[in-house]
Amino acid sequence: MELTYQRIPKLRLVTGMKAAANFPAKKAPITIPANSLVTFLLDQTFYTNAYLTLNFSKGKGAGISIGYAETLYDKGEGDLRKSNRNEIEGKKFVGRIDSLLADGSANQSFTTLNYRSYRYLKLTVKTQSEPLVIDDIYGTFTGYPFKENYTFQSENPEIKQILDIGWRTARVNAMETYMDCPYYEQLQYIGDTRIQAMISYYNSGDDRLAKNALTLMDHSRLTEGVTMSRYPTHSTQIISTFSMWYIGMLHDYWMYRPDADFLKDKLTGQRAILEFFSKYQQEDGSLKDLPYWRFVDWVGDMGWGPMGPDGSAAIYDVQLLLAYQWAADLEGAIGIQYYAEHYAKKAAQLKATIKQKYWDENKKLFADTKEKKGYSQHVNSLAILANIIDETDIAAVGNSLATDQALTQCTIYFKYYLHQALAKAGLGNNFMDWLGIWRDNIKLGLTTWAEDSSLQTVRSECHAWGASPNIEFFRIVLGIDTD
Repeated sequence: MELTYQRIPKLRLVTGMKAAANFPAKKAPITIPANSLVTFLLDQTFYTNAYLTLNFSKGKGAGISIGYAETLYDKGEGDLRKSNRNEIEGKKFVGRIDSLLADGSANQSFTTLNYRSYRYLKLTVKTQSEPLVIDDIYGTFTGYPFKENYTFQSENPEIKQILDIGWRTARVNAMETYMDCPYYEQLQYIGDTRIQAMISYYNSGDDRLAKNALTLMDHSRLTEGVTMSRYPTHSTQIISTFSMWYIGMLHDYWMYRPDADFLKDKLTGQRAILEFFSKYQQEDGSLKDLPYWRFVDWVGDMGWGPMGPDGSAAIYDVQLLLAYQWAADLEGAIGIQYYAEHYAKKAAQLKATIKQKYWDENKKLFADTKEKKGYSQHVNSLAILANIIDETDIAAVGNSLATDQALTQCTIYFKYYLHQALAKAGLGNNFMDWLGIWRDNIKLGLTTWAEDSSLQTVRSECHAWGASPNIEFFRIVLGIDTD
């Protein structure tokens, strides 16, 4: 892992005493008087993962606490709400805490046993009869040693800002494995990891963490064939839709990396996954009563999985269609021809069923269920990517995706698929118009991309599944893609 010395540049607030103007940006001792309660609010100014080190002397019996927070919260009753992340007035600190007790000796030192994730630090010292001297406080950044091997030159400074924030978000979500977020679960979820791996391919060229992820996810499969939603983990959680994204990850690796042989021993797992889903397909190929957590996106009923009265929904059928198409490609290139033909037939059947079951000719859109009461960007984005839509209708669908606010809207995560679909519909020149949620993050002072699009109530301040512009500035804007 990378280890880089990292000063804390700003003291935003101190109570209980006065502090030197250069604390803690410069290493200089600062004395906390005896019988005092002193609190420092420190600002790293950007999100980081670091081992925090506090060096101190004397202060026998003094209590020390160090709090770590992604951001500050608005004061007031009710839910924890957030506003501008750069502001401290009217805010409260909520975060994890390390607690210490000074023994009174010289040159005491504390370094966290594991990294801490933070932008803000709250250092509180309560002294007894002896003053305590803070000799120094600093962080040591850590993370998987990705190298930034891309260059994007533009007269538009916003592009660099978005790329820089995306790269930081990707970096702090990569340790021994990728992870969804550094502050909370710290788990390698398949839905997140698919996008993170693509960022690695485009921005670094280092695919070692992606290869490790593909192997671990293959090892996570249960006896019935489905993968765990995240792995490694001490508890079993299954998001059945993520098993289909895993096949997409295999296909991504085949398309974007040079050593296809790496994938050959993963095809057995791919077959087991598709066998699992085949058990829930009806005679027409449509999935019914798909088990486990059917997560799609954190919006509306997509969070826990939409479902029609008959136990089916378009999003699962379209995602399974994509999985069959990807699997047919992989089997045809590096696997067994029988499976390539078998999956191609399954895909053809499912494609016809989806068009018959969910297409609304009047709206020129696919509905979420066969009752045609709800419509989403999610279903129609994947429909474009799966080549279901007739050439004569693709422009209309693309226009609806771009302009129809009545559709269930994709959050920052699923915009990865939305943007690919819009580009495939011929709208790629409008990419800069699609960056509203990223601009909103910047306006509110975030230095990494938030978990979802509800920026006042979002839980995690740092989810790399939102860093897809680090792919699309190259793939959509510059047209750099695999053939």
